[in-house]
Formats: sequence, C-alpha cells, structure tokens
Amino acid sequence: MIIRQEKCKDHKEVYKLIKEAFATAKHADGKEQDLVAALRKGRAFIPELSLVAEIDGEVIGHILFTKAKVGKDEVLALAPLSVKPNYQKQGIGTALMIQGHKIAKRLGYQYSLVLGSKTYYSRTGYLPTGQFGIIVPEGIPAENFMVAKLQESAKTISGAVTYAKEFGI
Repeated sequence: MIIRQEKCKDHKEVYKLIKEAFATAKHADGKEQDLVAALRKGRAFIPELSLVAEIDGEVIGHILFTKAKVGKDEVLALAPLSVKPNYQKQGIGTALMIQGHKIAKRLGYQYSLVLGSKTYYSRTGYLPTGQFGIIVPEGIPAENFMVAKLQESAKTISGAVTYAKEFGI
C-alpha cells in the first residue's frame, strides 16, 4: 500500500469511494462525498493534506484535513476519513491518519479536530476537547468531539470552533 497526495485524476474515484464507505455508516448524512468536492474548491483546502491510500493502482482510502479555527488560532479539521468497505478494519484508516499528522506537523499545524468514534480516533492521539477548553459546537455530542496535539511545543488553545463554511456548522 502507498499513501500519497490526491491528484485531480483521483477525484471521480474518491467521490465513489467516499459514497460507498459512508453508505452503511451509522452517523452519516450521505453527502460526505459532496462535502469533499466543495471543500476542494474552498479557502480551507490544503492540497498536501488530501491523501489517498492505493493498492495495485486502486484507490482504497481517502482522508482530508482542512483549515479550521479554535478561537483565533488556526487548526485542522479531519473530515472525512473513508476506506472502501472490503478494506476496512485492516489499519488503512489509521495509516492515513498517521501520515496526515506527519505532513500536518511538517507544515506547522499544531492541532487537529475530529468528530467521530472516541474508541477509534483515540488510537492516534485524539482526546476529548473538554480537556483543552475547546467549546463544542452546538448539537455535537461532546464525547465524540476530539482534538489531537500534533506538536509537542503546541501553544495552549481554547475557545469556540469555526469550521470552513462548506461544513454548514
């Protein structure tokens, strides 16, 4: 398996992958693939942090990190993370997160936010945002809103979260 930056030629395949990956997900709205398409066109998009996992030329996973804010501090928002159903539970999503965190760290980002399973995301360093003084957006379950510190020397952050407008939050 290789993990690499997504290319324009991958967009159609990634769109189908995301749709397939979220088709049976418990907490999905069925529009995750459209969100990614919109985010690629927005100001929060970071091309280096739109990654795909590939096996034998087939794109089997995708992860996207975009710019967000906590108070006045710029952070990342991980959303979505997608793996083709027949490749799930094999460590591909975790590998995508780890590689994304490495790149984000190299780019100077200090924190990454995620809304998702506390059991799953805690494996790669995500902790409840309440421990950091980050205000959970209205309507989001606090136990599923987490943050990962990407830099050991990261400054303390706190405040309300502002996502890219494409999220509609």
